[in-house]
Amino acid sequence: MIDKTAREAQAIRDARVLFAETLTDLGLMAPFFDRSATDIDRLIEAAVTGYIDSMQDQAARKERTGTVLDDEIPF
Repeated sequence: MIDKTAREAQAIRDARVLFAETLTDLGLMAPFFDRSATDIDRLIEAAVTGYIDSMQDQAARKERTGTVLDDEIPF
């Protein structure tokens, strides 16, 4: 867990709405419905951190072709 600024903490709280809407659209809300705000924030923070870390890592490498076949399937 990072030591969040007030803006980062607010951004994570604001993201809860979109996260809940997406879970609902995908039919996945039930397992998350009774989770605490802290748990939901951890999920959002993990996704955002992974995204940012990947973008920074990619910025340090030569650009790829951008095709789907460039990426290894992670699962």
